[in-house]
Amino acid sequence: MRASLIRRACAAALVLATVTPPAVAAQSDGTTARSGTAARSAIGAQVRLLGEKTVPHKLAFRDTTVGGLSGIDRNPCTGEYVMVSDDRSYLQPARFYTARIDVDRAGVHSVDFTGTHPFLQPDGSVYPPPSLNDGKAVDPEELRVDPRSCRYWWAQEGDRPSSASAPVIQPSIQFANRTGAYRGQLRLPPNYEFTLGDRGLRRNKAVEAITFGARSSVLTSAVEGPLLQDGPEPDLERGALVRVTQQNRKGDVLGQFAYPLEKIFTASDPSSPWAPDTGVPSILAFPDDPSRYLVLERTWVAGAGYKIRIFDATTRGATEVQKMDSLVGQRVLPMRKKLVADFHDLGLPTIENTEGMTWGPDLPGGERTLLLVSDDNFSQEEATQIVALGVR
Repeated sequence: MRASLIRRACAAALVLATVTPPAVAAQSDGTTARSGTAARSAIGAQVRLLGEKTVPHKLAFRDTTVGGLSGIDRNPCTGEYVMVSDDRSYLQPARFYTARIDVDRAGVHSVDFTGTHPFLQPDGSVYPPPSLNDGKAVDPEELRVDPRSCRYWWAQEGDRPSSASAPVIQPSIQFANRTGAYRGQLRLPPNYEFTLGDRGLRRNKAVEAITFGARSSVLTSAVEGPLLQDGPEPDLERGALVRVTQQNRKGDVLGQFAYPLEKIFTASDPSSPWAPDTGVPSILAFPDDPSRYLVLERTWVAGAGYKIRIFDATTRGATEVQKMDSLVGQRVLPMRKKLVADFHDLGLPTIENTEGMTWGPDLPGGERTLLLVSDDNFSQEEATQIVALGVR
């Protein structure tokens, strides 16, 4: 999600307008395992900082402006990385980039962009900006490379209108070839929809995280924030529950679970008009365990900046919630999770608006690289940062 001032303002208004009582299961901070010793030992990766590299601000590349990078994945067919920009066709048409990233146990040595392509509509045209108000705009947030074909699956979170004159744009997970041409889309579960009432997805809190798992047979998605009927967004007192859905390649739902999002970590600057902004911008499956994920939580608080945390989480033992219209008042056992990295503890020079993550190459000694990218919102005050971690 782009945490721009305009979108933060919308989020602030939405928080003030929400009166739904919280889901009772969301009051835990989620870091304590909820079952026996054997289950607790199933999660708990260890990470260390390898290094980081900052991309020049508003880098000009092939007649585009590099920025807004909100998702990253490694292409097993080429060894390159693919990064999606969340520019909604305001600067240039909605697009993605390819790049070579030289990373090893000594750090990130270079980031060299190699290509860019716009996402195309079914008729072959580029996506228009929202200002046209024709209901065809998209908000790209995540991209994954299909391990079987090396084509792209990309998620865009659509738009819940803030005015009666604006169109509803539903979120989608689309398929594209490596030049951005449209190749179809995945059928999403019914509760992944915007409505004009008090149900469904929140504005700017829709489908932002997708990942392949179970040897590429399962596509898991997470919505960034709680559904309207599932309770309010996190505050200083309690977290919230967001839905995580596993689907097969045909779109059949294999399972839907509640992930416990952390409460807001500190109070906002009282002089600021902006409400805290928090959610799940990325989820990444472990290659050898179809129930286990790394989950990225990103929080912004006025006066305190960004807090970036990575959790090791599992659906094993969690309650199936697909048939629950609302999680409020329900006995829900959420996904178990354990904190594995807080960016404030890694020694990074700055903490940026990190939104995307992917597995990188294996390292000697049994470690694997984890690469993360930040969305600079095309703002001079923020940066496009590539962070590399070693995961064991």
